[in-house]
Amino acid sequence: MSEHESGSTTVFLGDSLTAEGSWSEWFPDADVVNLGVGGDTTELVLERLHEVIDLAPQTIVIMIGTNDLAWRRSVEQIVRGVESILWKLHQELPDSRIVVQSVLPRAGDYTDRIKEVNIHLRQFAPTVKAEWLDLWPVFADESEELRSDLSDDKLHLNEQGYQLWVERLREHLEG
Repeated sequence: MSEHESGSTTVFLGDSLTAEGSWSEWFPDADVVNLGVGGDTTELVLERLHEVIDLAPQTIVIMIGTNDLAWRRSVEQIVRGVESILWKLHQELPDSRIVVQSVLPRAGDYTDRIKEVNIHLRQFAPTVKAEWLDLWPVFADESEELRSDLSDDKLHLNEQGYQLWVERLREHLEG
């Protein structure tokens, strides 16, 4: 057993967006483990899912898929990847609370595919008793790109972007 008390841990799982978050600071009442890894794809998260399972966390907060787009993976491949992650987590950790978050908007050429991925994930989440948190409405601007006040490169979040994410996540977790 690790130093984390089984069942009281909250794991944040994802790519650089997750990795760069100060989750312990933002959720001081939770025993937080940040398993975000820069550059991760759905496939890479699936390969290291044992790290999450070994912790047997109370809550798993996941956002993954944006890097798959950069690798030119199809909507179907991305959806299948996230569904495999959620399915395995649900199977191995049936008592854990799983919160799956929408893929955030980025530069415009990705918009249609991200929206399609998010529609599929929203529909799939309940089948594995995962909760859906749609961040798209607050992160997208009128042209459906990542709001420029929340990011300096239309991909990674700045401080204001993280504040907004944390607000929405806190509302969801506590609501």
